[in-house]
Amino acid sequence: IALASSSAAFAATDFDTLDVDGNGAISQSEASVDAELMSKFAELDTDGNGELSKAEFAKA
Repeated sequence: IALASSSAAFAATDFDTLDVDGNGAISQSEASVDAELMSKFAELDTDGNGELSKAEFAKA
């Protein structure tokens, strides 16, 4: 059984799950369901717009 998966594919799946409104970004409200993501949110939000793009989220 392969337990490892492509981190890019994993990130895309998680991104789409977390992006509840489907606007292509994860807001702080959407991220609040994941405590680990919230703890890294400010660090990952490199452009400071209060949302995580797919590119920013992929660095998680």
